[in-house]
Amino acid sequence: MEIVKILIADDHELIHNGIINILKPLKRYKIVGKAVNGEDAIEKARLLDPDIILMDISMPVLNGIEATRIISKTMPEIKILALTQHEENEYVVEILKAGGSGYLLKNSKKQEFVDAIESVLSGKKVFSNKISEQLFNRLVNPPHEEDKNEEPEIPLTKREIEIIQNIADDMSNQQIADKLHISLRTVETHRRNLMQKLNVKTVVALLKYAARHNIISFE
Repeated sequence: MEIVKILIADDHELIHNGIINILKPLKRYKIVGKAVNGEDAIEKARLLDPDIILMDISMPVLNGIEATRIISKTMPEIKILALTQHEENEYVVEILKAGGSGYLLKNSKKQEFVDAIESVLSGKKVFSNKISEQLFNRLVNPPHEEDKNEEPEIPLTKREIEIIQNIADDMSNQQIADKLHISLRTVETHRRNLMQKLNVKTVVALLKYAARHNIISFE
């Protein structure tokens, strides 16, 4: 039996433990390492040479999409399966463009999780059942042309747009967290990911981008 080496890239210890508990009884799989951010995932991929990486998207320092892009370019033999809580189609598109082989939600059933790993290892693209339904619906009911013209050049999720709009209202991270009923850490992660995604280095540049694409208005 060929052993499959797996690297887990996620900044939550509970997720690490959950994956280990699912895969440990299955002798085919060996967890060779854990990474807690995108840069750590890249370094561990080089050192540990896994067959597949289970990659979270929202991670500190460097997000999972950017980490996937770098690993896919420099170590294309490593398969990457996104394992995330984000259901938005924009993230699915971005991870595939970055070189990922699949997109699985963290609330997937155990058998769906194991089947997804095997499908990715065999060279197939794989998605959670819910994501597959969303992509099918988008194909059947594509956005109108006028709607496409109004979309940002770089796809942003509804939550990311909310974060930008609240930043434009001169709210602190804690105020945004309180208003949206999310943790301070989640707000900080969204801000880092936005800066990386839009390739900007300052809040001023972030707001200029948002204004150009009608995400915010200074009127």
